[in-house]
Amino acid sequence: MVEILKSNHFYPIMGKNLTADNTVLLDFTADNTELKNVDLANTQKFNDYVLTQMAASGKSFGLGGYLEPRAIYRRSEVFGKSEDDFRNIHIGVDIWAEDGHPIYAPLDGKIHSFQDNGSFGNYGPAIILEHQLQGETFHSLFGHLKRSDLVGLEVGQRISGGQVFCHIGPFPENGDWPPHLHFQLIIDMEGNFGDYPGVCAAKDLEKYKKNCPDPRLVIGGADISLTAVST
Repeated sequence: MVEILKSNHFYPIMGKNLTADNTVLLDFTADNTELKNVDLANTQKFNDYVLTQMAASGKSFGLGGYLEPRAIYRRSEVFGKSEDDFRNIHIGVDIWAEDGHPIYAPLDGKIHSFQDNGSFGNYGPAIILEHQLQGETFHSLFGHLKRSDLVGLEVGQRISGGQVFCHIGPFPENGDWPPHLHFQLIIDMEGNFGDYPGVCAAKDLEKYKKNCPDPRLVIGGADISLTAVST
């Protein structure tokens, strides 16, 4: 699947290519000591921190990395309560931008499923598309959307590449996060509907690395360095 994705061209999901000129990498690992001074459980304060980082960079988009081991997931029990099952490794890419920003389908597909995953720290409204390339099937997940994006959707509905089909949602309806898009590739949905883990525990990393290829294969911006940590 990786080689197939590498050989194809995709429409920019934010409407423009992500480049070093318009994006800044936001560090949410434990190495970022500034996070210790941010009340991450308070979404407004968390959002203020994100906006400050983006304003300081002068960039339009903030990026959160693939396979980044994050320190921010302690804010919600949705990521686990015990150390054995705690999920902190990000298996998608986050694109931080203003709420309401339109999101474009990267290629032709159809609605696989959608759902409002409403618990604190979850995806909020999410849409999953199913795609076919060279006879192979894969999926793209779009999380933290506007609730209105789910109105009128139908499973199987066709979505064209380059079509605006959803938007970055505001908090708290987006799962109570600072506004951003969680974008993830998934080969096998494993029976899930409207939801799929976007964060995994270290013990499950190898499984998810195989089933969730690097989203940079689709979002473009090859000159943008997204964190890829060997764990």
